[in-house]
Amino acid sequence: MSAAARPSGRAFDALRPVTLEVDVNKYAEGSCLVRFGDTHVLCTASVDDRVPGWMKGAGKGWVTAEYGMLPRATDQRTDREAARGKQSGRTQEIQRLIGRSLRAVTDLKALGEVQIKIDCDVLQADGGTRTAAITGSFVALHLAVQHLMRIKVVKTMPLTDYVAAVSCGLWQGQPVLDLDYAEDSAAQADANFVLTGRGGIVEIQGTAEETPFSEEQFLGLLALARKGVAELVGLQRRVLAG
Repeated sequence: MSAAARPSGRAFDALRPVTLEVDVNKYAEGSCLVRFGDTHVLCTASVDDRVPGWMKGAGKGWVTAEYGMLPRATDQRTDREAARGKQSGRTQEIQRLIGRSLRAVTDLKALGEVQIKIDCDVLQADGGTRTAAITGSFVALHLAVQHLMRIKVVKTMPLTDYVAAVSCGLWQGQPVLDLDYAEDSAAQADANFVLTGRGGIVEIQGTAEETPFSEEQFLGLLALARKGVAELVGLQRRVLAG
């Protein structure tokens, strides 16, 4: 299948243009503005010296996340969830996913009794907001941890690996990498892959939209995800080394 068959014109194994801009918030201990094409998410990491009540005295820290979309992040305005009085099930599911993904590469004992709260605010959405949020959140978390090490609150690096995420799907039967909204809305199947820098699987969310997909097709999606996450982790390493 030619690259032109994708609405974006990208090759089937090509990410959208991805940028990670760090230190975009002067108050947060860690911050990253992540862009996956036209999907833009602001990720901030805030340090709290109080762990959740159920963890007090355990000698461990905690990493948690909140996620939300600005009212005009999409082509039509949506009310803020605070105005509605409750979060949607989608929002709760995504922020739990982000938290799980970050904790999967965090040694909570090495973190000590410190809590790091990640806030992911979607400024503009064009598909893949959760995968962009995870990728940017890790950078914000890493910067916050570096801050804690500089001020000697944390003695040893608690992050055990890198983590990033990307979507893949079946577009006209062809596995493709990093779906934008036009592809996601018409894909025969789509999946979100959260993988570590060493290739470990943290979480996979996959759904057939029309007919069930085969194991062979799934493995094709996984191979693409591994390629994409390797590129994303390489970018994370470069911005954090800078």
